[in-house]
Amino acid sequence: MTLAKQKKDAAFFLLYIFSFLLLWEWLRPLKELTDTGHLSVFLGFVFVSLMMSFFNMPIVPGAFIKIIIILYCVHFMYFEGTFFSAEWFVQLGNEIMANAVIIINAEWTEISNIFRTLLFFVLLWLMAYLIQYWLINRKRIFVFFFMTLVYITVLDTFTPYEADAAIVRTVIAGFAVMGMLSYYRVADRALVKKNLNNAKKWMIPLVAMIVLSVGIGYAAPKADPIWPDPVPFITSFNQDSGEGGGGVSKVGYGTDDSALGGPFIGDDRVVFAAEADGRHYWRIETKDVYTGKGWVTDKASEAPFEFLPEEPIPLQPFEEGVKTEQRMSRVIPKIGYPHLVYPLGVKQVEASAAYTILQFRLDPVTEKITSLPDGQSGSFGPYSLNFDHPVYSVEKLKAAGSEAMAGEENAAFLARYTQVPEELPKRVVDLTKEITKDKQTWLEKAQTIERYFRSNEFVYDQTNVAVPEDDQDYVDQFLFETQRGYCDNYSTSMVVMMRSIGIPARWVKGYTEGEYIETLDNGRRLYEVTNNNAHSWVEGYFPGVGWVPFEPTQGFSNNVQFQYESENEAQTGTEQKDEETAAPVAPKQPELPEEQAQVGKPEISFSDGLKNAGTFLKANLGKILMTLLVLAVFMAIMYRLRGKWLPALYILLYKYQKQNKYLEKAYIALLNQLRRYGLKREDGQTLRDYAYYVDSFFSTSDMRRLTAKYEEYLYRGELDEDMWQDVKKHWENMIKKSGA
Repeated sequence: MTLAKQKKDAAFFLLYIFSFLLLWEWLRPLKELTDTGHLSVFLGFVFVSLMMSFFNMPIVPGAFIKIIIILYCVHFMYFEGTFFSAEWFVQLGNEIMANAVIIINAEWTEISNIFRTLLFFVLLWLMAYLIQYWLINRKRIFVFFFMTLVYITVLDTFTPYEADAAIVRTVIAGFAVMGMLSYYRVADRALVKKNLNNAKKWMIPLVAMIVLSVGIGYAAPKADPIWPDPVPFITSFNQDSGEGGGGVSKVGYGTDDSALGGPFIGDDRVVFAAEADGRHYWRIETKDVYTGKGWVTDKASEAPFEFLPEEPIPLQPFEEGVKTEQRMSRVIPKIGYPHLVYPLGVKQVEASAAYTILQFRLDPVTEKITSLPDGQSGSFGPYSLNFDHPVYSVEKLKAAGSEAMAGEENAAFLARYTQVPEELPKRVVDLTKEITKDKQTWLEKAQTIERYFRSNEFVYDQTNVAVPEDDQDYVDQFLFETQRGYCDNYSTSMVVMMRSIGIPARWVKGYTEGEYIETLDNGRRLYEVTNNNAHSWVEGYFPGVGWVPFEPTQGFSNNVQFQYESENEAQTGTEQKDEETAAPVAPKQPELPEEQAQVGKPEISFSDGLKNAGTFLKANLGKILMTLLVLAVFMAIMYRLRGKWLPALYILLYKYQKQNKYLEKAYIALLNQLRRYGLKREDGQTLRDYAYYVDSFFSTSDMRRLTAKYEEYLYRGELDEDMWQDVKKHWENMIKKSGA
């Protein structure tokens, strides 16, 4: 019996190309529907992985090369400096360890962008392997083709992604792959010889069928959709609230927060549209006095500050040493509210020329900005916002603490932002101290409180929400009795808990980022923000840094951007902090949740990329050549010694498998190992004769028994359910001898 190795010709190469195109369709929507950038990098990784499979690169060297590619790509996307620097590896290690703890605690929304990118690369690695498995081993890809069609059609139906062209591309690539795989399956059964003429006879009708079916589908008349927008249709079956029942209110921004609690019903009315580089929260105001029932504004209010459009806005949410990125967003109001919505770090407002806005007014206590057209508060038209987007230094945040707030000059600030009612139940304070007792820094304590609400004991609910009795505290009721509520419950509780252990914090309200609509020609994304997006969150103050947002509400993600620093940078930051530690600037501005780590990173053209690559190669050519030389020597040694370590790998792969299908794979692996050992099988020699030859060399009978069971499996099928189990010990004896 002769075992012929699969020959990979040009047609087989086309299989990989079409499979790559199918996988590409999974990645295309990410650019439009998410903040995922650098899709060309991910596509390049998939292509390289598939080509490694096509050229049969050994598993270990292939995995090593893929790991190097992943590390280089992560460095390119998130880190600065040279790839061969040890500093960024330390930062990456810190990221991995921190996110490992987050995963163990099942706090999925807290995973950082860097770690998400690593997980995405691993997912693509697995997808490339599955493609290779379906093509080579199974020669069937219908399941993946069908899943791709379902994925695309669902996105086309329920998201702004337009999948008309994607469906056509998927049908062409999918039919082509399935047709070619059908040819190979028929040829493997010896029904058709593998030659050029038979391939042409098979492929020409296949191409004609694909062209004809796609052409008819494209040209045929199409009826208008009977169900044009399924989302409202589906949600219409859940309109069971809102009629009757005292205390039920409609969601949206309101000014009275003195009595929180109670259910509300949704309202999908659009409040404003926004053009932005990425998602971020929209702030309206903050309140600093907790009464036990809700929030009110400090009576000792300061005089409002009036300013003209394009003048600097007197808000300082972070200290001077905080790293920021300049960004811009544009707001198009849909409802006549007189106040601005703005992101963290807003510096300037540019009003539309079509509206005669004479000035704006800033309340320094609530940080609410209203318009004063013609001297009267009223609504206004589109406006643009210039703002600084913060990148928080973890080292500075860890260094911030109560020591930096000591002194009479900070007493008023601390009293204002650590205020809690005298009658606050003691168990609220005790709970906070208990869950933060092992934490040293303010940052660790705040993050621990934030994560506390992610436990399964707390439930996000908009309808079954209690209202505290006259003798009940709003936070105490939520923490110890109901553990059920919406953003106001979570955010208020976290602010009070932070304040109870001396960390300055405040309550912020506004809107989440809204719903993504489309990507505009200028590269920005259009969002629609409705009353359903009304939200509240938390800001904590860290001396030397400023206000940092936190998101305790289940199901919401703040995604603040943090930066781990090297030793030198950390020392420099500490020196700056010592110089800058002074009385904190009065109320700081809220922060926005950041879900994109690289939104502000400028696009790089292809020519610029080539120039940068050339400069990098020129500066690091020696290191690159040395690294490649070391890798080449290592790979050559491993390849040379493969006869020694491959048997151990084969044992790990097949010893613990129970299905009979592994008998064939393990037997072929043994034949290859015996050939490497020097026991070459002659042309035309049957497996049985070869088994006698091997057994006579090793003075065993294991090869004959294994071969007999293998031939029985090939010719009689799986009549015996324990074929592989019966001969596994004989196979293991032979594979060990061949590696000795």
